[in-house]
Amino acid sequence: MTETEEIARVTVSLSEGLLHELDKRFVDQGYASRSELVRDMIREKLVEEQWADGGEVVGVLTISYDHHQRGLTEKITDTQHNTYINILCTTHVHLDHHHCLETIIVRGKPNEIEQLATKIGGMRGVRFSKLTRASMLEL
Repeated sequence: MTETEEIARVTVSLSEGLLHELDKRFVDQGYASRSELVRDMIREKLVEEQWADGGEVVGVLTISYDHHQRGLTEKITDTQHNTYINILCTTHVHLDHHHCLETIIVRGKPNEIEQLATKIGGMRGVRFSKLTRASMLEL
């Protein structure tokens, strides 16, 4: 939200049980207010819908892997070079003598990004793989 953006107030009717669950999440997740939590929930839903619509989106693929797995680093790099999505940035961190953590920031069609995530995540030696979906829309 920008400083010049106007805020609209909305009244929502909720059952006591639903309000209790909302308040529990607001406290447990460290939100400053119910409004902040509800705004984040709405943004999350809008990002899901944008991914389902198939238009251009962005995402972050986080992987950790054993860099001693023969040929794995080259396979990961070759896979990125051979895709039709835009790799915006990669970050590579050495966790210890055997393990690396990478984030791969991508932009493209949802199905192409998901195929890349599945392909890399399924490689032998990849210990963890998670795709975080994001949006280019100002929400």
